[in-house]
Amino acid sequence: MPAPDHAILFEPVRIGPVTAPNRFYQVPHCTGMGYRYPRSEAAHRKVKAAGGWGVVSMQEAEIHPTSDITPANESRIWDDSDIPALRLMTEAVHEHGSLAAIQLVHNGLHAANRYSRRLPLAPSAAPVDCDDPVNARAMDKADIAEFRRWHVDAARRSKAAGFDIVYVYAGHDMTLLQHFLLHRHNHRTDEYGGSLENRMRLFREVIADTRDAIGDSCAIAVRLAVEELLGDEGMRHDVEAREVIEALAEEPDLWDVNMADWANDSQTSRFAKEGYQEPYTEFVKSVTSKPVVGVGRYTSPDTMVRLVRQGRLDLIGAARPSIADPYLPRKIEEDRLEEIRECIGCNICVSGDNTSVPMRCTQNPTVGEEWRRNWHPEIVTRAREAQPYLVIGGGPAALEAACVLVKGGNDVIVAEAGDHWGGRVTRESALPGLAEWARVRDWRMWQLQQVQNAELYLNSPLGADDVLAYGIAHVAIATGSHWRADGAGRAHRRPLDFLEAGPLMTPDAVMQGALSADDATGPVVIFDDDRFYLASVLAELAVATGREVIFVTPSPVVAPWSERTLEQRRIQTRLIDLGVEIATGHKLAGRDADTLSIACVYSGKVRRVACATLIPVTARLPDDALWTALAARREEWRDAGIASVTRIGECLAPGLIAAAVHSGHAYAREAMGEGDAVLREDRHTDL
Repeated sequence: MPAPDHAILFEPVRIGPVTAPNRFYQVPHCTGMGYRYPRSEAAHRKVKAAGGWGVVSMQEAEIHPTSDITPANESRIWDDSDIPALRLMTEAVHEHGSLAAIQLVHNGLHAANRYSRRLPLAPSAAPVDCDDPVNARAMDKADIAEFRRWHVDAARRSKAAGFDIVYVYAGHDMTLLQHFLLHRHNHRTDEYGGSLENRMRLFREVIADTRDAIGDSCAIAVRLAVEELLGDEGMRHDVEAREVIEALAEEPDLWDVNMADWANDSQTSRFAKEGYQEPYTEFVKSVTSKPVVGVGRYTSPDTMVRLVRQGRLDLIGAARPSIADPYLPRKIEEDRLEEIRECIGCNICVSGDNTSVPMRCTQNPTVGEEWRRNWHPEIVTRAREAQPYLVIGGGPAALEAACVLVKGGNDVIVAEAGDHWGGRVTRESALPGLAEWARVRDWRMWQLQQVQNAELYLNSPLGADDVLAYGIAHVAIATGSHWRADGAGRAHRRPLDFLEAGPLMTPDAVMQGALSADDATGPVVIFDDDRFYLASVLAELAVATGREVIFVTPSPVVAPWSERTLEQRRIQTRLIDLGVEIATGHKLAGRDADTLSIACVYSGKVRRVACATLIPVTARLPDDALWTALAARREEWRDAGIASVTRIGECLAPGLIAAAVHSGHAYAREAMGEGDAVLREDRHTDL
């Protein structure tokens, strides 16, 4: 039973002709599995339903070949042949008593139609909003009629596939319906353009068409972006968005409201905290009697209760929190709040869709593996025979491996050489904006502290002699990695000897406090060849010491990989606002005591910048000395009682924190007999 204060979250909510069993609503979100991997998609959503989400939604489903956003892997409902794949999902969700929702979409000028090769469609003639040299043509009245027919056909197919809720979608600046609503995209002079009433016409017609198509057995949800943070150029929550909802207030069965574009809707924890959308969406309940769902990366049940009691939301929407912990509702219902695996807001899940692959999650390594490897976020198969394990290291890979091993019934000793748990997670979570990343450490430490079969030791460096003397059957080495100091990385594949001509700090040294305001002297140059988040965070830290900061990168923009986590624009904007000098498109060319030479990656032209301290953020090397020493003495393992020694996490290969967690998880499952034999290939043609 839930705590009395949280009982309101488990009240049923009527949504038109259907009823959600509680207030937990997994809103539509991409998975990177989509139409190519339908069994994986269904298994992922099934786990959500089992975890207590009253409504479980698909990602967007393209309704027609003129809405083709290949290579992105969303859902498709182009024709009747797509129904069986979609039915896999509805049947999986219904098995656990949840409602299944589908978000129908035509992407308008957001679709370059790379696969279908159809001409994109838009309210007015315009280039598509990606880099493709393609223009969308202006829709005439016949096109509008065709679009309405496509939407009706997709709605009927959705009903045939078993969906309970069908979306009319106008959000994220990615949909044709929203493009008609927005004056920056809609320049028409007929009855579908000009005034807001005219720009709403197609939206209203499609809602009515959908109602006629699905009858009274399915609910209609409208997803609308009520704020774009573009001022008068965009939809504003206090002006046109309010007018739209007031005009259409009672026409759908549910309002799903959020922000646009996607980078605003799914902001990382570095730039926005829990509930950041509330100021923009809280008005909706005051202008409609229909239930309202909204998002804000909510993980706190107390916050959820407040939103309901204050009349802000009827249903608590979630995408990322439902990925990090599919069993979040169930844990609240059973008053197991400490067990909630809280989202850290890193957007590694988002990067999966943006790289057209099944998504991953830093907190939940089973994401994307629910069908392929039959992994479950809460269930670990007990080991056929319990074994003793020694896990050396205290970072994310080590802690994840230990958690899975003890859950499988094994005795585990975790030995960390340093004086704190968490490894790089602890170091990085102390940096500006990254505090929530500590949840990776904290959740796993809490799990290990609750059991009797885990022994945890800090300040316990181990050498090869120690490991052999202990004679523990299975050894996992998770000793992490360190940042290079020699400049080698993507742009410079070999070490740069000239870097030693002046003071230099590695990122590790900076995170250990070497860069302080007390001894601030001269400009700091940060050379970023890592191309993700860390260099820009270190730049913020350097600015805080009062130094001049120069950010040099071979890339054309700051932190280009962060485009995949939707934060590149915010990162570069923040550095500009902080007064950081940015030199993109440059690599290192030379150095003396107080200057650094940088060369244009295109022209080779060299310029010099003042540099009192250089911080190269280029690449990392595994800390594998223990592995190397043990591997050299492999012939002694059997006599010492050691059956296996395995490198995991960054000791094997540095990468994302999510990769380290996945490595630790995979090691533990495979060690207990869940090996690659269960890995399956998901082919939609097998349906």
